[in-house]
Amino acid sequence: MAKEFQVTYDCADPGAQAAFWAEALDYRVQPPPEGFADWPAALIAWGVPPEHHNDRSAITDPDGKGPRVFFQKVPEGKTAKNRVHLDVRAAPGLTGDERMAALEVEAARLEELGAKRLYRIEPDRLDAGTIVMADPEGNEFCLD
Repeated sequence: MAKEFQVTYDCADPGAQAAFWAEALDYRVQPPPEGFADWPAALIAWGVPPEHHNDRSAITDPDGKGPRVFFQKVPEGKTAKNRVHLDVRAAPGLTGDERMAALEVEAARLEELGAKRLYRIEPDRLDAGTIVMADPEGNEFCLD
């Protein structure tokens, strides 16, 4: 039986990263535990000081199929290329010009949310075509 896992991102602003990736992946920001109207109410009840309210955030797949993505605040900034990154499947089953057009539409949507386009890889014998982007904190990901 396969093990469950979550993907964890170190970042400067967990709340903002969670909001971006929830939109990018059609996920939702994880709701607060039962009995709390929102996260600030839960954190206050647990005695978490206000300056630590944005130390963590998470997003979940509303269908319960994909992994949880967890964002944790760290003091250092990003300094090198990611060793692991997400491939966002924005054009499954599409090929050629149709595929690249779908990727361009998704790239434009994500740029409006704060992502940055890094470069485009044209389709060839080895690659179906990809757009490489960075999230608002500079973490690379691929639209494929």
